[in-house]
Amino acid sequence: MQKRILITGAAGFLGSHLCDRFITGGYKVVGMDNLITGSLANIEHLFKLENFEFFNHDVTTYVNVPGKLDYILHFASPASPIDYLKIPIQTLKVGSLGTHNLLGVAKAKKARILIASTSEVYGDPLVHPQDESYFGNVNTIGPRGVYDEAKRFQESITMAYQRFHGLETRIVRIFNTYGPRMRLNDGRVIPAFIGQALRGEDLTIFGDGLQTRSFCYVDDQVEGIYRLLLSDYNLPVNIGNPDEITIKDFAEEIIRLSGTQQKIVYRELPEDDPLQRQPDISLANEILNWKPAISRDEGMKITFDFFKSLSNEELNKHEHKDFSKHIIK
Repeated sequence: MQKRILITGAAGFLGSHLCDRFITGGYKVVGMDNLITGSLANIEHLFKLENFEFFNHDVTTYVNVPGKLDYILHFASPASPIDYLKIPIQTLKVGSLGTHNLLGVAKAKKARILIASTSEVYGDPLVHPQDESYFGNVNTIGPRGVYDEAKRFQESITMAYQRFHGLETRIVRIFNTYGPRMRLNDGRVIPAFIGQALRGEDLTIFGDGLQTRSFCYVDDQVEGIYRLLLSDYNLPVNIGNPDEITIKDFAEEIIRLSGTQQKIVYRELPEDDPLQRQPDISLANEILNWKPAISRDEGMKITFDFFKSLSNEELNKHEHKDFSKHIIK
């Protein structure tokens, strides 16, 4: 019998790609998003499909999905510093109240649920690279704490439901992911640099540029999540690309990719911005037989070409299309 899956945050960058993956895999997909940071333009290609339905809904209030559910993916959350610093309360609520509501739905429906956690649970790490046994170095009361602690709480309540109720749960710790459909001005490194390059502006680095990141192309990330959902493993798993690069070197890569002559300018490093970020993916390789297949050169070319093909007029036009007939309130 055809499986049915609920994906929250379905109109977001990663959520929309997950919708694509499960539709392609033959699933019936129920998307849910309150559109506070997501865009219906990311999933408009799915509205014509019989196996896709969409609810415009805030999961922090309650969640009711008629009919059976086999799986739930909880990806509803602001995921960029600009967003979660602008809407800190909503960020905390979707990680706490929203997660609680969805765990309740999973329990009632006897569905397996996968929770999207993040490398931010490691904070500014004292261990490098970061593996799943590391407990993290997080400032609970700093400006980034609203996101970090929301995700740490998600993990705690998910494991409580697994241990107390016997719920089938999975937890993915997502490291920096990129690809088409990211928002150009969402504050994350890749869209920020690409946006500046496309506008002919100098590239802005916060700090000295020697901090590191490890970027995973979205198709690789989605495949890792897909395998984790269908696995028998119920503890957190890192999914990311361990190919580490300094922000300064990455900015220079973007300049070369864009074929322009921008300069790099430096600004003060934000509070609690992690200085190193590199996943240890030994566990994912062992239990999921997963590792990234797409190099940064290949993935960045696809991503840059995607953004280059979108004019400002096209971006604005997508946001104002009328999708109302496809939305279930």
